[in-house]
Amino acid sequence: MTLPELLPVLPFTRPVCGEVRLPGSKSLTNRALLLAAMGRAPVRLEGALFSDDTALMAAALRTLGVTVAADAERGTLQVEGQDRAFAGDQGSQPVELFVGLAGTAARFLTAYCATAPRGVYRIDGVPQMRKRPMRPLIEALRSLGVTVRCLGEEGFFPLEIHGGGLGRGEVDLDPSESSQLLSALLMIAPKAAGEIAIRLTGSVRWTFVEMTLRLMAEFGVTTPAAAGTERFVLSPAKYRPPTVYLVEPDATAASYFQALPRVVGGSLHLPGLRPPGAGLQGDSAFAEVMARVDARAADQPLVEDFHEISDTFLTLAAIAPLLKGSTRITGIAHTRKQETDRVAGMAKELRRLGQDVVEEEDALTITPRPLRIGQTIETYGDHRFAMSFGILGCHNLLGDGRPWLTLRDPGCCAKTFPHFFALLETLRQSSGSS
Repeated sequence: MTLPELLPVLPFTRPVCGEVRLPGSKSLTNRALLLAAMGRAPVRLEGALFSDDTALMAAALRTLGVTVAADAERGTLQVEGQDRAFAGDQGSQPVELFVGLAGTAARFLTAYCATAPRGVYRIDGVPQMRKRPMRPLIEALRSLGVTVRCLGEEGFFPLEIHGGGLGRGEVDLDPSESSQLLSALLMIAPKAAGEIAIRLTGSVRWTFVEMTLRLMAEFGVTTPAAAGTERFVLSPAKYRPPTVYLVEPDATAASYFQALPRVVGGSLHLPGLRPPGAGLQGDSAFAEVMARVDARAADQPLVEDFHEISDTFLTLAAIAPLLKGSTRITGIAHTRKQETDRVAGMAKELRRLGQDVVEEEDALTITPRPLRIGQTIETYGDHRFAMSFGILGCHNLLGDGRPWLTLRDPGCCAKTFPHFFALLETLRQSSGSS
């Protein structure tokens, strides 16, 4: 489905029904790709996500010498030939890697290249990627003996990494701006020459760290740690991945379809989605947020801390104009440094729609007001803006199925969910909406 630059969202005129087969988790797919690349035996990832972010990760691994065979129709990625990693032409020319705007690929590949025995590797992305936090990981790698040069502004992309292997020792790391900084270092630590101790100097979203540790264990390296851990100690070890690894459906993507019935009525079945606490993804807790939305009394303020599940805060914020009473969302300061400043962007777009929004460094308070029609929502090239406001636009505001909200650049959802709007239209038609 080719999306236009401006997409008027067609509302549902009847309650939604049916089921949604979610794409695989981006977070798990890119972590599993990295861990598989550091193993020795072939690994088949089933249920993998096929999107811009995972394509960039797979392409970079191929450039580095690892074989990654993709079968999008079957949803599989076959990883093998790990012994050929970093074994290509090591002449005078650096190996060039491009990560687009994929934060996971950027942080994970930076760490992975630090384990290279030889060679020079340059990593860059789109202009927005050059603003995303990298300094804590860069400094940690340097303290472990890795030569990392910033080719532009210090602490940001583009980077040049010189192979030679990862040393040993104790490092400080501040993961408060992104848990991916810590996850990247944790996953490569077993490849070091000796024991590595990582001491945290800032707060971290534990759900994503726990995801990383549990996935590492499934790939053969166990690192005991509990929530609140401030120091991790990892010894050299070999990854022994499973022959087949099944990637869970994406719990963040599920949030849109957990919100949709609140917007249009009806219900949806999401097969394969793990309930909160049963899988590896912290974002599954968004289901509990929706349960509290349903349970609150009329006009009772809703207050939710999204620090651990911040990728889903835009979903709730976008539908807040349709909820009774005010909605206060906290724990989101770190999202100002993601694909865009998500806090400021959400405040601006909700105000465009006539809503009363109070913006703080770490919070938004949204009080519903009559929605303005005929507005074009800016997505800032951020997939989560496109999908969240896409759900809001499904509300039949005018009562006759006419669009009242338009999205600019809806195609940016290809970052993690390329067929999102096609799926939404299929649901609209199957529900009997005109």
